Amino acid sequence: MKSPSMFRGLLSFSSMTMISRVLGLLRDISMSHVFGANAATDAFVIAFRIPNFMRRLFAEGSFSTAFVPVFTEVKETGTHEELKQLLSRVAGTLGGVLLVVTALGLIFAPEVAGTFAPGALDQPHKFDLTTNLVRLTFPFILFVSLTALAGGALNSFHRFALPALAPVILNICMVVGALWLAPRLHTPIMAMGWAVLLAGVLQLLFLLPALRELDLLSMPRWGWNHPQVRRIMRLMVPTLFGSSVAQLNLLLDTVVISLLVTGSQTWLWQSTRFLELPLGVFGVALGTVILPALSRHHVGTDRAGFSRALDWGLRLTLLIALPAMFALLLLAGPLVDTLFQNGHYTAFDAHMSTLSIIALSCGLPAFALVKVVLPAFYSRQDTRTPVRAGVASLVANMVFNAIFIVLLYELWASPALKQGSLLDGISKVPGLHVGLAIASTLSSYVNFVLLWRWLKRAGVYQREPGWARHWLRLAIACAVMVAVLLLGRWLWPDWVGVSVFTRVWHLSALVIAGSVAYVGGLFAGGFRLRDLRAV
Repeated sequence: MKSPSMFRGLLSFSSMTMISRVLGLLRDISMSHVFGANAATDAFVIAFRIPNFMRRLFAEGSFSTAFVPVFTEVKETGTHEELKQLLSRVAGTLGGVLLVVTALGLIFAPEVAGTFAPGALDQPHKFDLTTNLVRLTFPFILFVSLTALAGGALNSFHRFALPALAPVILNICMVVGALWLAPRLHTPIMAMGWAVLLAGVLQLLFLLPALRELDLLSMPRWGWNHPQVRRIMRLMVPTLFGSSVAQLNLLLDTVVISLLVTGSQTWLWQSTRFLELPLGVFGVALGTVILPALSRHHVGTDRAGFSRALDWGLRLTLLIALPAMFALLLLAGPLVDTLFQNGHYTAFDAHMSTLSIIALSCGLPAFALVKVVLPAFYSRQDTRTPVRAGVASLVANMVFNAIFIVLLYELWASPALKQGSLLDGISKVPGLHVGLAIASTLSSYVNFVLLWRWLKRAGVYQREPGWARHWLRLAIACAVMVAVLLLGRWLWPDWVGVSVFTRVWHLSALVIAGSVAYVGGLFAGGFRLRDLRAV
């Protein structure tokens, strides 16, 4: 693939994703203003995490990484009719399986709620609310997975904008649900469940005209015995775990965090929003754009092109992830105080979210690099290696969870609390959710290091010249940015005792000054725009 084409695909995907992430931030600001951090918002976070896990699994994980290489191969070597038939068979098979999964989820909603929120079992109101929200949000799995199928097909034709724009619909529906529908319902938080359900339907309908334009739209048909469908399923089964270890960690974290003090779910949920922007706009975007390119190089046995494309993705990832990490470390407090501390979201809630943002932001480079390295395995239809790394990372995450929750409990719990049982004590000490954030960060580095080691061993990647110069530029630019942000924090130390307007313009000034300083540092180090296209 020519680098300018891949770069244009990245710009197209990233620009649309940027719109989605900004609206996602507005969604969370609306939710924090209307609902705050309490048992009701915790119930919604738990209920929404289950289908949202499936969204990430299929849209950014196992399904796309199994489907796109096979679909691209048929596109490159077969006829258009074969391609159309493959899409029809995959849609029918996937839809049929997910209809059964959705039905089971609706029938066994109480069991699902109890599994992922054991801490709510002794709180009948919270448990019933979680169960009702699970029933409303669970069908989202069916619609969003079919949306991911349509998006994967469009991506293979280098149409990245519409699939990246589809999540905007979810964010708009949730903003409307929080601001307009919630005040009109007896149980306001149920508005968010209805918003998720409606968004699932609308997202799928949004992409269908684009498939029709490519003459790929046809009635779904059951195709379990179709050879290419079975091949996709064989590739997909191991990647259900391997490519989505971060999401599995999140679900396991949901179980653990339900045992902690009320509000912990919401604090950690809000914290992840600030990682979504750099991860979604650049990490996921690069992984999505680079997968069809790597698949085509692999099909065409172009080893040099494969290596150059991956090298380009790694450099660009570091160019964004490293400054984003430093910026979040320095601006976590101002960001939360400015955007979330209003309405029902208190200063204490903001402080709790800030602590977990700081812990999570340290893992941003690893989170982003994994998104780019995984396609190097999946494009070659190697699904076993990521599973090995995923298992190690998942085990590490659970071990780190236990270590840091207990460690923080010992540091922060009062002597009186320590007299009782540990399980009872951790449900009363705020801030222990930070232990889960630290564990997620450390396990993400375990995942990346293992993947990187096995990638080098496979011999499919050779570093291009200029990496030493690239690291030097990054170091200079990040140092300049950090100096500017530290100066700004010294000039404006108070973010709680000032008006919202003052917070907004101070934060805007810091973001703009930091960005200019970083870009200026890059160019002073010899960086040029053409470097973005040099594969």
